[in-house]
Amino acid sequence: MRIHHCLCFATALLGAACLPDPAAACTGIRLTAADGTVVRARTLEFGTQLDSDVIFVPRSYARTGTTPAGANGRSWAAKYASLGANGAGLPYIFDGLNERGLSVGTFYFPTTAGYMKYVPATANRTIAPWEVGSWILENCATLDEVRQGLADLVVAEVEFKAWGFVPPVHYIVCDPAGRSVVIEYVEGKLHIYDNPLGVMSNSPSFDWHMTNLRNYVSMSPYNRPPLKLGGFQLNGFGQGTGMLGLPGDFTPPSRLVRAVAYSSSILPAKTGPETVIQAFHILNNFDIPKGAARDNSPDTKGNVVADYTLWTSAIDHKAKRFYFRTYENSQIRSVDLASMPGDSKAIVTISMKGAESIKSLNP
Repeated sequence: MRIHHCLCFATALLGAACLPDPAAACTGIRLTAADGTVVRARTLEFGTQLDSDVIFVPRSYARTGTTPAGANGRSWAAKYASLGANGAGLPYIFDGLNERGLSVGTFYFPTTAGYMKYVPATANRTIAPWEVGSWILENCATLDEVRQGLADLVVAEVEFKAWGFVPPVHYIVCDPAGRSVVIEYVEGKLHIYDNPLGVMSNSPSFDWHMTNLRNYVSMSPYNRPPLKLGGFQLNGFGQGTGMLGLPGDFTPPSRLVRAVAYSSSILPAKTGPETVIQAFHILNNFDIPKGAARDNSPDTKGNVVADYTLWTSAIDHKAKRFYFRTYENSQIRSVDLASMPGDSKAIVTISMKGAESIKSLNP
């Protein structure tokens, strides 16, 4: 664990300078334990290593948002402490929670995201797309506060300098009671959708995904009864006939349909910790190995752009605990928000790195 003050923006991006044009195929779910504990979990896919760490941001931490003109955007001091995973060495949380139990996840949103128009007069209300998650965690305790705060915020087309483009992203927010919303910027306008199923993937827009679910109204966790045709009876080959036809590919629409199917059909676990394990089991179905989903041609530097699951995380909203595992190490590890140094004046960083440890059971 290390403590550091906020890196300047240019320095924070140096580690990402050699990244190829990325793709991303993240999937998110929400589960509720029998004791009422809410767990939101997700995979994080990208076309190259993001060098994520777990970071803790203390109360009163000072921020200045980024605009297309530079670091002259919205200024704030963190009202609430927060914990979660970052990326590219940035001092901003991509997926995490705050001390009020509110959680935020940032998901890739290619071909669909369209941010708000920026004019210099709105600089003091403007932040960059990658800063939205931390802004929410550090300023909001409820979904109502999220809605009210975003109404006064400008999320502008700010280029991520090291990549040479504006990252297209959207967001899911969940509270300790399991209420959830999806936040999207499309054609310059803010859209906030209620998310009663607590699921998330990528493009197209969330309302399209909800409409697409109507194509799967026949899906069920219960096996189909035998079908009689005249004097002939057709029996299923075995378990799972109720989900026959469930899409199994890696595209965002198919992954969201599977996320709904799995998260809504499982038998609830009793407690939060048991539900966390259950969430990781579900997300095993969305693990993408290197090379299974790739672009048709290399990037400008000759690199193969192939999405793979960099890390998978789960958040226990009741215990305020962040769990994760990585591509290199499938051991589930956790960081407890309540145990972090609340009086810290700087961001605390906890490495997510580490190789797989295989235990020998030979006598």
